[in-house]
Amino acid sequence: MFVVGGESLIDLISDPVGADGVIRLVAHPGGSPYNCALALAKLGNKTGFLCPISADGLGTYLLGPLAEAGVQTLLGERVTAYTTLAVVTFDARKSAQYGFYRSADRAFTLDGLIAALPDRMEVFQIGGFCPIEARDAEVWLEVAREAERRGATLSMDPNVRPSLVADFSAYKARLDAFLDIVHLVKVSIEDLMALDKGRAIKELPASEQEAIVDRYVADLLGRPNCELVIVTYGEQGSRAFSREGRANRPVYPAVPFGDTVGAGDSLMAGVLTFLAETGDLVPGRLGRLDAVRLDAVLQFGAVVAGLNCRSVGCHPPSRADVDAALAE
Repeated sequence: MFVVGGESLIDLISDPVGADGVIRLVAHPGGSPYNCALALAKLGNKTGFLCPISADGLGTYLLGPLAEAGVQTLLGERVTAYTTLAVVTFDARKSAQYGFYRSADRAFTLDGLIAALPDRMEVFQIGGFCPIEARDAEVWLEVAREAERRGATLSMDPNVRPSLVADFSAYKARLDAFLDIVHLVKVSIEDLMALDKGRAIKELPASEQEAIVDRYVADLLGRPNCELVIVTYGEQGSRAFSREGRANRPVYPAVPFGDTVGAGDSLMAGVLTFLAETGDLVPGRLGRLDAVRLDAVLQFGAVVAGLNCRSVGCHPPSRADVDAALAE
């Protein structure tokens, strides 16, 4: 089983401002780990989602797509805390910008999460909000260690959200603890810029951006467990780095274009799916992936992400949709 741990929430996504000047928000299920779990299941993987779900109406709304996709919600009892909200607006390039109002996603205990873990797992994927608060990070770090003891390869998508972090130095220290134990990491170029002195991508020339990427990739691959790093560049595609190779891929075109919500989560699900099917999603094999195999990994992930971007909100494609696109 693939198990994804982390937050679920409601994305309140803004429509274009009308002539009356009113911003209208449309509710969509979301949260980076939630999106990834949904995408994994729609790609045909047996998937469990480890996250508290509120007993309120929005919690019920969140459960619908999970059930439809076949995701197993591992925490059976719903919580009284209200569903976490994210307000999503868009810049001129239609890239998503977020504001967060947290509640139910933090309504967990260490004992409850560990008790809900399956006895055996192929993968434990973690990220999103997990390192943001000190108490949460301590709990999720122990859950990840327990998942590894139960046979899981550990993967992470930090999905850095500076607007949620009060003390960025402390956050980076907590994130480092996770990065020291995981085997595979996906980060966006925006994540790396935020971690590198909080700079915006537009502030730096391409050569300096690449120097930052190279430095962070070398740091990650030099850690005890990490063997594979995926870096996403938005509309400029993605790159992969192992201990024996590297590759890059352009985006798969999203026509018609909806938005980028869930694109990185869908790509991550595609990467994990492809690696599992080739038998490479295990420590020791991830680090030996060469340029040819890394290119194939990125191609599959790019198609999953591109198909997702044809909708508004996160709507990952089915495996049949992906296979059809690859056959074109």
